[in-house]
Amino acid sequence: MSEDLPVSNARESLEAELARLRAENAVLRARVEEQSEQIAHLSERVKELEARVAKDRHNSSKPPSSDPPFKKPPPKSRRQRSGKKAGGQAGHPGTTRALIEDPEKTLIVPLEGTCRCGRDCGEITTEVLPERRQVSEMVVRREVTEYRTVEGLCACGEPHRSAFPDSVSAPIQYGPGLSGFAVYLTHYQHLPYQRATELIASLLNITHSPATLLAMGRKAAARLAEPVAAIGQAVVRSAVAHADETGLHVAGALQWLHVLCTTVLTFYAVHAKRGVDALLDIGLLSAFHGILVHDHWRSYLSFSALHAFCNAHHLRELIAIAETEPILSWPKRLITLLCEANDATIAARAAGLEGLPSHSVEDFFARDDAILADAACFHPQRRPPPGSRRRVKQTPAYNLIARLRTHRNEVLPFITDLRVPFDNHQAERDLRMQKLKQKISGCFRSTRGAEDFAVIRSYLSTLHKQSFDIYQVLVLTFKGQPPMPRLA
Repeated sequence: MSEDLPVSNARESLEAELARLRAENAVLRARVEEQSEQIAHLSERVKELEARVAKDRHNSSKPPSSDPPFKKPPPKSRRQRSGKKAGGQAGHPGTTRALIEDPEKTLIVPLEGTCRCGRDCGEITTEVLPERRQVSEMVVRREVTEYRTVEGLCACGEPHRSAFPDSVSAPIQYGPGLSGFAVYLTHYQHLPYQRATELIASLLNITHSPATLLAMGRKAAARLAEPVAAIGQAVVRSAVAHADETGLHVAGALQWLHVLCTTVLTFYAVHAKRGVDALLDIGLLSAFHGILVHDHWRSYLSFSALHAFCNAHHLRELIAIAETEPILSWPKRLITLLCEANDATIAARAAGLEGLPSHSVEDFFARDDAILADAACFHPQRRPPPGSRRRVKQTPAYNLIARLRTHRNEVLPFITDLRVPFDNHQAERDLRMQKLKQKISGCFRSTRGAEDFAVIRSYLSTLHKQSFDIYQVLVLTFKGQPPMPRLA
């Protein structure tokens, strides 16, 4: 019995030690599994942050102004070297300064000095030679027109007095030329009001306050309200239109500038909201039934128009994925496909074709399906943990692939319909000047000022697209005769 007791104690001790080791092993395994999940999560987070830091104008929708000054990305362009020398090419339609046939001044250069014989050259009889040289100069001056009335007595004894013209309603006022020039500076060239007043004072010796220029802008907006409303309705009737929006700082708050435009028409509207409520309040998209080109923002999909997504956005997203994960080939293949399809449509339009050949369309669509099928294998959908019902955040690559597959008809309509452009650059160009205005002046001090600016810019942008003289149309606006743009 005494010999069995140590053996029993040893067995119990070993079993206890084994139980302890098993428990410790289970704890370590759980800890390793927890740390593995944490490492995977942190690795994904680091990857996400690195991708965010690497974003700039060429691989995202960020504007060029957001690029850091110490890291300017190399220009990313699809243009290839032509091999030609820089500058104008032989046979190009150039422009040459021609002599004016009716110059405002003609100066005859007299003879000066003395002849070798000692006579004064000024005494020589001369004739004007055919050679001419002209100097074009800018002459800016103030011209004040004073109106005086008269009175007289008829032979019958009845007094008569002349009346001032209806357009001359105050002792001192500004004419349509000056008013048009002021609005041209503030709403087309985007000068701040204070700098515009300084320029006018320097050129014309006319001193007034920035509030005077603000009043001129309000007067122009009131007179242009009817033409701008007609522009909006004309955009609604168009076959293809572009839509976009951008933030605008108004009276210390964020508002939104919405644009609906074509290649020859532009309509802007300012609203406190960005989404469907704003688009419904503006009231144009509800009646639009053509092809709407936009950046796949969900609010636009609420309307019954045919939709076409901006592929420039897709190219930037694909570039970001290709740079983040260079081992993947599908982003580069899809970039090549989209660029080839765009080049094919450009060539077809230049040749006057109504559409691409059917075999080309089928080939582009088949290649697109194959590339996206391969891409889906590399980026499967993330699932929540077992028993969890929370929504799992998907990767940018998965979201892009899902969008391109789900909305293929909205991504590739430019292939089947040559009226549809490849991108939404038209709307982005039309918004660029408004961002420039905000960059120069900082913000709009009132909602009324922002709305007036939208009205005036709608009119000026439209007439600029239609090759009108912007200054002259503003002069006519202050004369009460704003030209109506072409709406067809």
